[in-house]
Amino acid sequence: MEFPVASALRGLVPWLGFLLAVFPSCLPIWIPPTTAQIAFFSTGAPKGQDAILRIRNRPRDSKAFMWYKETEKMYTNLIGVFTLSSGEYVRGPRSSGRETATLDGSLMIRNLTESDEGIYIVIALLPKYKTAIGIGSLSVYTQLSQPILIASNTTVTENEDAVEMNCYSNMRSTYWLFNGTSLQENRRVSLSQDKRTLTINPVRRQDAGNYQCKISNPISSAESEPVVLEVKY
Repeated sequence: MEFPVASALRGLVPWLGFLLAVFPSCLPIWIPPTTAQIAFFSTGAPKGQDAILRIRNRPRDSKAFMWYKETEKMYTNLIGVFTLSSGEYVRGPRSSGRETATLDGSLMIRNLTESDEGIYIVIALLPKYKTAIGIGSLSVYTQLSQPILIASNTTVTENEDAVEMNCYSNMRSTYWLFNGTSLQENRRVSLSQDKRTLTINPVRRQDAGNYQCKISNPISSAESEPVVLEVKY
């Protein structure tokens, strides 16, 4: 039984059609050594909207484009193949059914989901069995939920106590606010490596005030409810 992709490409590049038809889908697809580099814009879009992975530096003599999800050029990672001469787009096993190709071979993904985020590879098939390859990424943004800020203590004594505050969210990037402005670190006020934990040791009277953590992405931002730190002296 022949894979649909192999059938579609058999007249275009016989060696590729043969390899796709004969070798098991778990094996890497052999591609001739790359002779040129192409690229496509790494891009991002909100969840539920459409995105296009646009090809740059497209070789003028391109015959077809093979799109993969992830960095392994395995048949199981093949999203689809677009043949320029016929305008035919054939889906691969990694297709979700929401992908298609534009007239220049760029990949369009409709109704984005979080599973679409990741690395993509495009291979241009050229005359005389030559190829060109490009790599890029797609980010899918979601509406953010309000982070939660919890402090180990909110009433402390100057020069005697320490405070630890933890910000809970599903975002990697975390920013801190003190009385509405950006928090400044010093030898007593420090953030953990992942920026989710704030430590003040020891606490001083100038540390009294409102603390918040903030998260953001290109389409939205959210701040925690303030934690009020009271310092006795």
